[in-house]
Amino acid sequence: MHIAEGYLPPVHAAAWGVAAAPFVVHGARALTREVRANPESTLLLGASGAFTFVLSALKLPSVTGSCSHPTGTGLGAILFRPPIMAVLGTITLLFQALLLAHGGLTTLGANVFSMAIVGPWAGYGTYLLARRSGAPLMVAVFLGAFVADLSTYCVTSVQLALAFPDQGSGVLGALAKFGSIFAVTQIPLAVSEGLLTVLVMRLLTQSSKGDLIRLGVLSRKAPERPAEEVTAA
Repeated sequence: MHIAEGYLPPVHAAAWGVAAAPFVVHGARALTREVRANPESTLLLGASGAFTFVLSALKLPSVTGSCSHPTGTGLGAILFRPPIMAVLGTITLLFQALLLAHGGLTTLGANVFSMAIVGPWAGYGTYLLARRSGAPLMVAVFLGAFVADLSTYCVTSVQLALAFPDQGSGVLGALAKFGSIFAVTQIPLAVSEGLLTVLVMRLLTQSSKGDLIRLGVLSRKAPERPAEEVTAA
């Protein structure tokens, strides 16, 4: 991810910026409503943004013009839904482009589309499907974070393939090339991110249970303790 400054052709860079803009605007409105309705969410919102910033700042070389790293967007998408994560992810990518030389301003739209839009939506959809299928919370959290990470790189592979099709096999050949190179580093990273997100969610269930209930992550009805656990207590 983090397609480097100036790496995409101008037309592609502009097109991805136009595609990302409506999601970011919608997310900004959702974020404003959330803060006005629930000012107590500010701390958890900041923590979600910081989680994304720290994880996505880790940088591992992958292919020319890009790099591999965790994304950290699954946690925020599960807690506050994908529209708000689009804004937090955009802010993260903007600061990284300006302060860390990760990504760039011309490629901001493409990076936002892959990491702050598609990743959160894919991760949240996976999380929601797992929960509705009866999966335990932490299993659903792991799957959501895993898919949010991996889908980001799938989209980045598409973006690079469209910009730089293979001379012999075209876009599909380039997509296979970029996707296979990314997969070597990204699948283990996605697993690691899923496990780390589960750990953070476990901590939140202990320290911010009320917020998680309000956000719909935890049920208002506390689970019953096993009989042997009650006896032991």
